[in-house]
Amino acid sequence: MNKIAEHGTIIPMLEQLQREYRSLSFDLLLNKVTESKPLPALMDELVLECLASMSELEPQWTFAAARIHLVRLYWEAKRNRESEDNYGSLYELIERLTAMGIYHKDLLHSYSREEIEVLGTFIQPARDDLFTYIGIKMLSDRYLARSHTGDLFELPQERFMVIAMTLMKKETKDKRIELVKEAYWAMSSLYMTVATPTLSNAGKNWGQLSSCFIDTVDDSLQSIYNSNTDIANLSKNGGGIGVYLGKIRSRGSDIKGFKGASSGVIPWMKQLNNTAVSVDQLGQRQGAVSVYLDVWHKDIFSFIDAKLNNGDERYRTHDLFTGICIPDLFMEQVEARGDWNLFDPHEVRKVMGYSLEDFFDEKKGEGSFREKYEECASNKNLSKETVPAIEIMKSIMRSQLETGTPFMFYRDEVNRKNPNSHAGMVYCTNLCTEITQNQSATVQTEEQFKDGRIIIEKIPGDFVVCNLSSINLARAIPHGVLERLISIQVRMLDNVIDINTIPVVQGEVTNKKYRAIGLGTFGWHHLLALEKIKWESDEAIKYADELYEEIAYQAIKASKELAGEKGAYPVFRGSDWESGQYFAKRDYLAAKNKQKWSSLMQEVAEKGIRNGYVMAIAPNASTALIAGSTPSIDPIFRKFYSEEKKNYRIPVTAPDLNENTTWYYKSAYFLDQEWSIKQNEVRQKHIDQAISFNFYIPNTIKAKELLHLHLTAWKRNLKTTYYVRSTSSEIEECESCSS
Repeated sequence: MNKIAEHGTIIPMLEQLQREYRSLSFDLLLNKVTESKPLPALMDELVLECLASMSELEPQWTFAAARIHLVRLYWEAKRNRESEDNYGSLYELIERLTAMGIYHKDLLHSYSREEIEVLGTFIQPARDDLFTYIGIKMLSDRYLARSHTGDLFELPQERFMVIAMTLMKKETKDKRIELVKEAYWAMSSLYMTVATPTLSNAGKNWGQLSSCFIDTVDDSLQSIYNSNTDIANLSKNGGGIGVYLGKIRSRGSDIKGFKGASSGVIPWMKQLNNTAVSVDQLGQRQGAVSVYLDVWHKDIFSFIDAKLNNGDERYRTHDLFTGICIPDLFMEQVEARGDWNLFDPHEVRKVMGYSLEDFFDEKKGEGSFREKYEECASNKNLSKETVPAIEIMKSIMRSQLETGTPFMFYRDEVNRKNPNSHAGMVYCTNLCTEITQNQSATVQTEEQFKDGRIIIEKIPGDFVVCNLSSINLARAIPHGVLERLISIQVRMLDNVIDINTIPVVQGEVTNKKYRAIGLGTFGWHHLLALEKIKWESDEAIKYADELYEEIAYQAIKASKELAGEKGAYPVFRGSDWESGQYFAKRDYLAAKNKQKWSSLMQEVAEKGIRNGYVMAIAPNASTALIAGSTPSIDPIFRKFYSEEKKNYRIPVTAPDLNENTTWYYKSAYFLDQEWSIKQNEVRQKHIDQAISFNFYIPNTIKAKELLHLHLTAWKRNLKTTYYVRSTSSEIEECESCSS
């Protein structure tokens, strides 16, 4: 392509932008257009001018910068593909990238040339105009397919189409093309996003599609090292890991009768820390691992301090995230300023004949956990350490103010609302605190030499897999597409289970056993601003209640319909879904919409449900930026700020910021956090799993105020809380659950 032809479309493009954004002046940009500069350099210069002009008063410059950056992407793709069109032949693109080893050959095996050419006609290049600059920049830098030398080949709408083709490739041929078209519509219209691993890896020759995983480590050397290997394999393939360590004996416990021999959980955390640092995710970021421990474990104080910046480095694991598993009884003792007993789980098993972590309170204020806890406390043959419960809570809050962690996991409420309690128990949550599914340790039973091979036999435990996707509330709700969107979205998530290849066998087994998905949302603050609803208002709480009830209804209905087509998940029998307890526990049968809920409950009991777990709200900060909205259910940090990633710093404004919405964009750090808790109380009722929920606090907060927030969150039946984000602390961002 000659330089005149390359530059010939720039001035008309800028003039078109001037017509679209009449309040902006493009004179400076028009004056900079010259054929003496290479097009990429010119485009970069024009983008920088747009970004320099961005402000709260002129946020539309982000769309102008995005359109200019798109011209650069089109130019790169045309040059590398030797094409005359911005969007060339989809078939030729797939054929070429397959030959280069970028795309997986399965795409060409699954679809005929004729089918791919038909799908190519569905691509809508005009939907590229929906992107903000930060959105298209992140998408192009991190997710679009490039050659091994970094040359761009794939364009945004082709990424969406390839994802749709990948997720629908095993559907029956009589309806597959329509399903691909529907999935493409949902993604390309920015009504939804898929999880980061799916966005990055679908259709490509590497990686996997699920967001994160949860492992349960047994109290044996073999289990600890096997888990470390599994975690390394998952980390290199782009998964975030949650690890439950509560079964491991404490420091000073006996080993084979030798007293004081155990070094506790910290050395094993050090090993996991090294794994997280050394096994990165395809060079994009280091591994992300969270570890969880019960608040009654004797190692709890050293565990809480593990991320602190001061103290003995032998007991520090700065690269792990930590979480505490908390029963109701502990919070009661904190509030009453009572004592709390710490035990060694190994000694409890040996003396009492059961594991304390295997019990929970079936009702508020009563249940089997507190009964077993009191048995342990009163048994004179069992050693214990007794400390004021408030001292543990002080240590937790001190660490949270310094590092943002530990996360809080309210185990009794989680297990009371677990729809699959007939098949197991939930011990902890995942890296981003929104996944709550049955867990159990994988046990190695035998190792033998046979026919020249070493054969290792294991009994697979429930190794949790998170399959995530999120609704863009600020686009889907105003456009009235919720029912249509959720129907295709649940199918897409369900298909991830069948096409994904997980490098840990027990993960594959568990994935198909429960067929768990995590349908979530983002853009809540964006939606409130569009609807002119103040965050700190009863109206916002009422809206959250009604909206998430409708999302839950549509999600359960979609999964039920899939079950009618493809069958229920294998352990449906005996679940709360089958018995109707799922609906009763959430008071749906007494709600104003009780008739439709009653009908749905009956249909689920008769036809089954495809997915044992259906909803979870992830942080999804990255993909929300790509879609041009606000992350998850979080409030904004500021109306105008700079997004800083590894290799760029980009100004960003709150979405749809104008004279009408600005009054509804109050910064997270100036919001009364109790209103956020109230919103999540009504929202959590409709979410069968959990919510990634952050506290935003000033660095001047008093201990009793932070304690009050934790007590309020627990009393209002939140299942988990995520980071405590202080104005003075720098929080490491987890990207694994972005969806």
